[in-house]
Amino acid sequence: MAEPQSSERPRGTSLKPLRTLVPFVRPYRGRLAGALLALLIASAAMLSLPVALRFVIDNGFIANDPAMVNRYFGWFFVAAMMFGGFAALRFYLVTWLGERVVADIRDAVYRRVIRMDPAFFEITRTGEVLSRLTTDTTLVQSISGVSLSIALRASINLLGGLVMLMLTSTLMTAYFLLGVPLVIAPIIIVGRRIRRLSRTAQDRVADTSGLAGETLNAMQTVQAFTLESLQSERFSDAVAASFQAAVRRIRTRAGLTAIGIIFVFGAITVILWAGSRAVLAGTMTGGQLAQFLMYSVFVGSSSAALSELWGEIQRGAGAMERLTELLNAEPSIRAPERPVSLPAKLRGEIHFERVAFRYPSRPDTPALDAFDLHVQPGETLAIVGPSGAGKSTSFQLLLRFYDPLEGRILIDGVDVARMRPTDLRRQIGLVPQETVLFGETALENIRYGNPEASDADVRRAARAAAADAFITALPEGYDTFLGERGMRLSGGQRQRIAIARAILKDPPILLLDEATSSLDAESERLVQGALEHLMHGRTTMVIAHRLATVKQVDRIVVMDHGRIVATGRHEELVASSALYARLAALQFGDDL
Repeated sequence: MAEPQSSERPRGTSLKPLRTLVPFVRPYRGRLAGALLALLIASAAMLSLPVALRFVIDNGFIANDPAMVNRYFGWFFVAAMMFGGFAALRFYLVTWLGERVVADIRDAVYRRVIRMDPAFFEITRTGEVLSRLTTDTTLVQSISGVSLSIALRASINLLGGLVMLMLTSTLMTAYFLLGVPLVIAPIIIVGRRIRRLSRTAQDRVADTSGLAGETLNAMQTVQAFTLESLQSERFSDAVAASFQAAVRRIRTRAGLTAIGIIFVFGAITVILWAGSRAVLAGTMTGGQLAQFLMYSVFVGSSSAALSELWGEIQRGAGAMERLTELLNAEPSIRAPERPVSLPAKLRGEIHFERVAFRYPSRPDTPALDAFDLHVQPGETLAIVGPSGAGKSTSFQLLLRFYDPLEGRILIDGVDVARMRPTDLRRQIGLVPQETVLFGETALENIRYGNPEASDADVRRAARAAAADAFITALPEGYDTFLGERGMRLSGGQRQRIAIARAILKDPPILLLDEATSSLDAESERLVQGALEHLMHGRTTMVIAHRLATVKQVDRIVVMDHGRIVATGRHEELVASSALYARLAALQFGDDL
């Protein structure tokens, strides 16, 4: 998905997106075959009911034979029981299939999206993805489950009914078929409009989800700036636009349903009038007329059901088209065809060779320009510079969230582009400035550093990160649920959880977007001590904001506009680099 995802995406012109369902249905072809068999038996039983009724009338009522009436009513009841039993089996199997297929689609979409690189999320809103995972899959569930069941039943009943109509009276069936174009034409014409309106309605729902997601993820900011009313108005406008789009779709679909029903039963009325005259003329029996009447009702109701379902199928096709976009999305960062296998433990040598990079969303602004940096194994390197100098970009490229436009990045002499991204990232530990915690327990949040670690290993990492004391003081200790995004913890506590993760991972390379800049003195002391323990014996790159960090590193790199402008120790740079001296005065303040 290389282009931005706007709410006004191109409309499809066919049902081809529904072909994407085939690979998801194929594993369950046994159940599908069972559902089709049950459908055929149920339809055959239903289509036999008018025949039984015809013989009841012609051979029982008219002949005044009670035994014959009993026999044919018995057959009628047996056919009804078969129809009910196999219809229920068909409904269960097809509905199960719909639920299973949609569950697989959701799983496949999530698995694809979670492997997309950051460039994808620069141009695709999270709310848009969530809308496709919920609203669109619900529409697909409808057409692959209940709606598919009804459509198959209606189609078979329509075809079977037409065949039986011809066997009952060829002439009257010919009259009946003259009305078919009057039914099909509005279905096709109006159905196309429903497809366009359905896509628009789905887009408006996605807009609403995106706006709500952005607001809920920034609730404190909204409330701090007293923007509740403004955001409520914006959301109300989005909901109103979604409602109006849905109303236009519903109005058109209701009109299509009315047209279908009126034309179908209008045709049936005319045909039955002609049939009544045929009975009076003696060219048709009363039983044949009753049989023709029931088959006409089957055909009419099936046509009406299909006319109503056509709009649903159009909506499902539009939804599947949107889901297919995600299923077909390919990350720009992927493993090479012949990746280099890495040793279990790297030395940790890092080399940026003339690296140039621009973010896809800012193609005219260089983030790194001829960036050259060599980090020795076990060295601790601090990176300082003004905002936008390229400090975080160097981390992003080292983790291979992006690939350089020019130059290359080597770890232990191997180009990272020749490695599997997962193999590379297993060798790197990251402690970000803004810690991300999940809606899990403290134990599981730390275990994200190494999912296979034992509880004892997790507790050892927590002690090394100075996190054990506050975790054991929680109501349920390590089994305490930390809330969404770890909202039950303070900033310093969340950062110590992140450090414990990195300790548990035990990587040869450590990246620190220093996490002490916004902490109080006590929290900073604890976190700094945990960081020192973590940094020992590893190649460490630190984006530095505090003097306590830069004074104990082996080397400091000063960056500006994507380039390295100075390198040295703290005292050397204060004397030799005007930019560093200014940054030191601003960032480190009185500590100088």
